[in-house]
Amino acid sequence: MCNYNSTPNTNNMKELNQKLATIQTELKAKKSSYNSFGKYYFRKAEDILEATKPFLLKHGVTVTLNEELIMTDPVPTIKSTATISDGIDSIHATAIVGVDLNQKGMQTAQQFGAASSYGKKYALGNLFLIDDTADADSTNQHGKNGAVNKIKQAAKPAITNTQMKKAEEYVLAGGDLNAIDKKYKLTLEQRKSLIKLNEEKRDLTKT
Repeated sequence: MCNYNSTPNTNNMKELNQKLATIQTELKAKKSSYNSFGKYYFRKAEDILEATKPFLLKHGVTVTLNEELIMTDPVPTIKSTATISDGIDSIHATAIVGVDLNQKGMQTAQQFGAASSYGKKYALGNLFLIDDTADADSTNQHGKNGAVNKIKQAAKPAITNTQMKKAEEYVLAGGDLNAIDKKYKLTLEQRKSLIKLNEEKRDLTKT
């Protein structure tokens, strides 16, 4: 889970809170990346940072990201912190993400990089109140080629071992289980395995 907190109140804090509320209301971060597995567009931390730029000079604030390794056993855990500051006071939002060192097909640096990207995105999302929960469904329904409609109409193929590995990576990166279920016919064991991975991912992000 992500925590939202601020520094102790000062005479300036009320003004900073007002600036943040304005940015939260007006900020629109585009989804510039496409997930070919789930057939939907999604946003990265870089998209959110890019969207904040017009507000920085306008409101006299800065936005920064910091990370720290807060645990190594049993799972390496990264704490990402997004901060908005006016030079006097600051407001922080955090995200805690575990690093899956057993993720097949990825080197250790890639595993840490994936967790880092995930944490930064959700720390920023918490700071600016960006909700990504509906990304897959809302985007899939409006794909240029009606990809999801075609998938629904066609008989779902059984998932191969290679596709299952990609599905596991997708879930660990925060992907939607429904997207996999819509595309492939899963066995009971495969479904249980993905659900378990999803639950483990959620547990790692809880406080």
